Amino acid sequence: MNALKRIFGGDTRQFGMIIALVALVLFFQLFTSGKVLTPTNMINLFNGNSYILVLAIGMVMVIIAGHIDLSVGSVAAAVGIVVAIAMRDWGVPWYLGILLGIVLGSVIGAWQGFWVAYVGIPAFIVTLAGMLLFRGLNQFVGKSLTVPVPDEFRVMGSGFLPEIGDFARYNWPTVILGVLLVLGLVYLEFRKRRLEAKTGSSPDPLWVPIVRLGLLAAAIIYVTWLFSTGRYGTSFPVSGLILVGLVALYAFVTTKTVIGRHVYAVGGNRHAAELSGVRSKRVNFLVMLNMSVMASLAGMMFVARSTSSGPADGVGWELDAIAAVFIGGAAVSGGVGTVIGSIVGGLVMAVLNNGLQLLSVGADMQSIIKGLVLLIAVAIDVYNKSQGRRSIIGMLMNGLKSNQPPTTADETTRTSDIIAAPEPAEPAK
Repeated sequence: MNALKRIFGGDTRQFGMIIALVALVLFFQLFTSGKVLTPTNMINLFNGNSYILVLAIGMVMVIIAGHIDLSVGSVAAAVGIVVAIAMRDWGVPWYLGILLGIVLGSVIGAWQGFWVAYVGIPAFIVTLAGMLLFRGLNQFVGKSLTVPVPDEFRVMGSGFLPEIGDFARYNWPTVILGVLLVLGLVYLEFRKRRLEAKTGSSPDPLWVPIVRLGLLAAAIIYVTWLFSTGRYGTSFPVSGLILVGLVALYAFVTTKTVIGRHVYAVGGNRHAAELSGVRSKRVNFLVMLNMSVMASLAGMMFVARSTSSGPADGVGWELDAIAAVFIGGAAVSGGVGTVIGSIVGGLVMAVLNNGLQLLSVGADMQSIIKGLVLLIAVAIDVYNKSQGRRSIIGMLMNGLKSNQPPTTADETTRTSDIIAAPEPAEPAK
């Protein structure tokens, strides 16, 4: 146990979902006669769930701030149908169609953020109204019909890294991507050790980062091999590139920037955060706006993969995204959660769905099992909080640990410590 703590940092209880993910993969790999860890299945699993993982990235910030967003599926559907019609009927190029979708998502997010942040209506009510409003907009604009999208647009949802040469039947762009990820992890680890040495803090013994990097590198290399050895023309999906970029961006924003720490502060204790100089209204506005932008991107990725937009798009997506965030370790009361944890939670649900389908389990039992998984995950979070334990999933990269904000709402006395270089405080009223 002590060795695990030193390698990964924090309490080993933090790795419950990572252990569950690995256990699920091994379980289904065994009972499906090896059908899970095949290039074709992994590509399909990743392509089929990337849009939910994108939603989870946005949803975790909403939940950390103490809100909930029920409108993401309807927003995705509304944006998808408008973009599809714009490209089909108005002659809008595919790249301008993507820009149009992002702008429309921003407008919707600003609309909902205004009601939440500046009018003071609870996000649950605002987004419930938005769920009805934008679902109706999807059906009104599209006249409840299916609208196809051009081939160029489909690349963002169903495209792959291109084939370069045919050496040993590997997809070399995928191999290069995997190598770059490993090198990036090595660089970040030794950069962290150099900074620790400069600040006078005692770094871990050298064997700790070596073991940690070895485990991470082995996992990345294996996944790279899976994606690069599929049938010709398939490789790491473009939707996966988008997801990897978003994970890196939002992990940085939530742990290394002022606005990220403000989100945690507002979710932990809004009044204490305001006394420390945090403008909570602006934070709430931004997280709601960001969520709609992520929903618009997820909607376009789904439309690109399914080759058309229709009235049934986005149904139930909000439930999948919320489940991924809570399973990934976010707290119901706000103030706790990580981007990496939400991705792990989303992958747990994705592997669970995929494995049950490969075992030919009916949709009724799949729904029952997923409901129980969500209930158990939240129950564990509540139990850990009642015992005074941290419920955030531990970071595989220990470099994020030093910048993590408080893990429970009870630690509000430390709010000022997690706000780096706060903006000038408004006069107290």
